[in-house]
Amino acid sequence: MKKHSAENERIKRKYFAFLKEAKRHGEPTVDAAAKALNRFEVYTKYRDFKAFHFEQAIAFKKHLAEQKGQQSGVRLSKATLHATLTQLKRFFQWLAWLPGYKSRFQYADAEYFNLSDKDTRVATAQRQPKVPTLEQIKHVIKMMSADTDIERRNRALVAFTLLTGARDSAIASMKLKHVDLIVGCVNQDAREVKTKFSKTFDTFFFPVGEEVRGIVVEWVAYLRDEKLWGNDDPLFPATGVRLGASCQFEAAGLSRDHWSNATPIRKVFREAFVSAGLPYFNPHSFRNTLVQLGQEVCKTPEQFKAWSQNLGHEKVLTTFLSYGAVECRRQGEIIRGLAAPQQTVQSGADEIAEAVFKKLRGAGVDMQSPGAKG
Repeated sequence: MKKHSAENERIKRKYFAFLKEAKRHGEPTVDAAAKALNRFEVYTKYRDFKAFHFEQAIAFKKHLAEQKGQQSGVRLSKATLHATLTQLKRFFQWLAWLPGYKSRFQYADAEYFNLSDKDTRVATAQRQPKVPTLEQIKHVIKMMSADTDIERRNRALVAFTLLTGARDSAIASMKLKHVDLIVGCVNQDAREVKTKFSKTFDTFFFPVGEEVRGIVVEWVAYLRDEKLWGNDDPLFPATGVRLGASCQFEAAGLSRDHWSNATPIRKVFREAFVSAGLPYFNPHSFRNTLVQLGQEVCKTPEQFKAWSQNLGHEKVLTTFLSYGAVECRRQGEIIRGLAAPQQTVQSGADEIAEAVFKKLRGAGVDMQSPGAKG
């Protein structure tokens, strides 16, 4: 059975280079495109892309809708269908302009990868994410053991994520020198830290409690004072591995290497939440928790702007639109509050009006209306 097409592989490499170098997309986007193209090629039995016809797109769309996830065993979600078909649509639109391909099919043929309007609305609907409360996170941290080096690291890892709101990929690449305990700040330097969009910014410790900050301070002091690690050593090192007595690999304390990716961090979070008797919340969900906290404690636009910048957002709208949805419970409280008598609101307005009147009168402004003059 045919397992690949040399011509397809050549043109795919060219497309991936286009995504990365011309469109400036990151590895996740390139990987998503590669996965979508592989699904399509498996379905067409690796038929040459030059033989593409819009009927292939229609047939593949129906085929994909009937597929089940390998792990879940249920039909692929509308979001997965939409993401896969969108990647294929973009590829064949790009392909339609290339010599040797533009004479075989038309640019508009790629439109047949579109889902119906109804399915597209379902796939792209904004759903309220599951967000842990500050109390839940603190409970998890409190329940985590800290008897071994690995356990101390894991507890400090969860505490640090709450304290800074840093993304897991950034945390995995941070060094001790990036943390300034005196100022209470983390320098997310994109030259060494894997930040989103390679942005460099400072994050000051969020006001989430001295007990959380204390765990992080204790961890950094332990690495510096007891382990005698230096500035260029990892803030959260990978687990050391050795060959045990049973001739199997086992954990052996801390190595002095960074984690290669954020997968082990998410595993730590999963085990911590499950052990505490709570549903799993990934590291990124802590950023939503911090946004909700900011909405409660920030009293002025300037304060919320600073809070937003602390999360690495250049624009406050990013914080509002991507993270700032009003939590459902709070939404209910606000609506019920609006049903209360408006006397308090009117009283507040009267106080403001009176303060303005006094201010103007103190400045010597004549407050008489034109009709009152004799």
